[in-house]
Amino acid sequence: MIESTLSQISTQEIIFSLDIGTKSVVGIIGKKEAEKFIVIDVEIMQYASRAMYDGQIHDIEKVACVAKEVKESLEERTGFKLTEVAIAAAGRALKTCRVRTSREIDATKEIDQTTIHSLEIEAIQKAQEMLDENNNSKDIKYYCVGHTVVNYYLNDSIITSLKGHRGDKIDADVLGTFLPYVVVDSLYTVMHKIGLEVVHLTLEPIAAIHVAIPPKLRLLNLALIDIGAGTSDIAITKDGTVVSFAMASVAGDEITEAIAKEFLLDFDTAEKLKIGLNKEERHTFEDIVGISYKMSTEEIVEKIAHVIENIASEIVNKVIEYNGKSPSAVFCIGGGSQIPTLTKHLASKLELKQERVVVRGTEIIEGIEFRCEKLEGPEFITPIGIGMISIKDREYNFMQIRVNEQVIKLFYAKKLLVSDALIKAGMNAKKLIARRGKSLNIYVNGQLKNIKGGVGEPAKIYLNGKLTSLDGEIKDQDEIKIETATDGIDALCTLKELVKDINFVNFNGLDINLINKLFINEKEVSSEYEIREGDKITFVEIHTVEEILKRFNMHEADYDVYVNGLEVGKDFNLHHKDKIITHERKQMLTQNNDKKNVHINENKKDGKIQVLINEQIVDIPKKERPLIFVDIFDYFDFDRTKVKGNLFMQLNGEKINYTDTIKDGDKIEIYWQ
Repeated sequence: MIESTLSQISTQEIIFSLDIGTKSVVGIIGKKEAEKFIVIDVEIMQYASRAMYDGQIHDIEKVACVAKEVKESLEERTGFKLTEVAIAAAGRALKTCRVRTSREIDATKEIDQTTIHSLEIEAIQKAQEMLDENNNSKDIKYYCVGHTVVNYYLNDSIITSLKGHRGDKIDADVLGTFLPYVVVDSLYTVMHKIGLEVVHLTLEPIAAIHVAIPPKLRLLNLALIDIGAGTSDIAITKDGTVVSFAMASVAGDEITEAIAKEFLLDFDTAEKLKIGLNKEERHTFEDIVGISYKMSTEEIVEKIAHVIENIASEIVNKVIEYNGKSPSAVFCIGGGSQIPTLTKHLASKLELKQERVVVRGTEIIEGIEFRCEKLEGPEFITPIGIGMISIKDREYNFMQIRVNEQVIKLFYAKKLLVSDALIKAGMNAKKLIARRGKSLNIYVNGQLKNIKGGVGEPAKIYLNGKLTSLDGEIKDQDEIKIETATDGIDALCTLKELVKDINFVNFNGLDINLINKLFINEKEVSSEYEIREGDKITFVEIHTVEEILKRFNMHEADYDVYVNGLEVGKDFNLHHKDKIITHERKQMLTQNNDKKNVHINENKKDGKIQVLINEQIVDIPKKERPLIFVDIFDYFDFDRTKVKGNLFMQLNGEKINYTDTIKDGDKIEIYWQ
């Protein structure tokens, strides 16, 4: 690796790919330069003990630890801060679904890449729906890990590329590949643990065939078999395209286990012996009880020949199942492809000439340049393919969504919802949920009472102009608009509002709550007083006629009392909404105001009383009921609508409430202070 080369490369140019294998992790940093893929640096590390079985991560912590070492080693050597990664999943429990989708378009406009991209995504989503419908086990969720376009169609005719053409109708015949969510999720979990965001996900055989069998060879009926440690992934080409993917759950680990059982070795020793079979002719090893062996490769292979043949049989069965017949030739890649005699058995069972079943190494990859130590061998086809296909398909793996004018990209490998887009856009979840306003906790006659705040208005989510929810399904080029939630107002309550729910009666035309001696924190306050947190409200309930008369300083001996039209006595129990009317039995003839020495004879006032308000004499007509303080505002000009401080009110030198009775000759003071 040349230091001057690194200094000329920006982080935005590079692609970091990881191949999470059953035995090791391979990390590659590369970049596209003209039509070439430049390999800048490579790191390979093996697990100290088994962490994966059959292509599935079993020990996430072990895999994450090794992957982190690979990442940090590359960062240290190159100086790049690696935050994004391209990965591939093995074909364990692989499902495929082939669909064709079509769309009518404007014939006057050229077909652009966005339209093609959108058409392919629509096909993938259609394939996902079909797979979900046919899924017998509803507990297993499948995740799209890649796709290949079998054919494009323009006005129902096959065409190699749609871009730049014009027409009325376009179609895409797409082969989607799906894996159980648990397989994909474990890969994502590992990446998350080491601080990497997945920007490209594909299937290992898709990555491998991209570099091992270029498009110019796909007219031929070929099979690519990637034999790893845990699985053997298969891709088949025909008529210029990839027509199917498959997976056989047998691979190199079966050979290792067979050697371990045959010669009584631990797994790691058996693995080393297996790797050496295609490198050395003679082997010396010792079993777990201390017996030493000196054997040739041929002798060892002969002991496990039945296992190698069984592996070949299972792989061939999958090839025939998905291709319908033997292909014209077979390319074998992956570390497991180097097992002696395996290609011979494959050729025999496929009834092909031996020379048509071959092992391919990195030398067959076109358009690649190493600026570090060159990777050689069939085991590095897939790691390089992951990096190369991620550059080619980077834009195809994402759908574009607009969220409140912000353009975001989402990986389309599963059914995507509005919630996925909002998470990617960094939407604060608190802005979607209306918060209730703060409550007030007060005490009413010693009992805790909670006055709740306002409920608020929840967020409104619009998808392409229509109201939707977080579970709304989204597609490429959709537009989401959010009207954020409005919090409820904090609890606000006046004393008047607090007591309005207490039983009331109509007393001489005025609605009166059946309470007396109303205090807040042991003080009399105005009915407009705003309740505060922790206030202690006390009052005495009114039950009888006598008690309500006393509230208005009226003696029962001076009045006849009628409730709901019936004359009643002082002990009559009052009820909610009773209508009470009182009639005086005699007139009070004089009232005296000591300070102003005002003497008034009511019989001479022609049905009026006189009171002194702020040193001004005011005449107030009598009513059928006793006059109360609030009546003065009908005859005395005082603006209560504009608050100018605290309202000061006194009657004959004492604090007064709005419903207190007033009499002829009373002295009243009222002003803002």
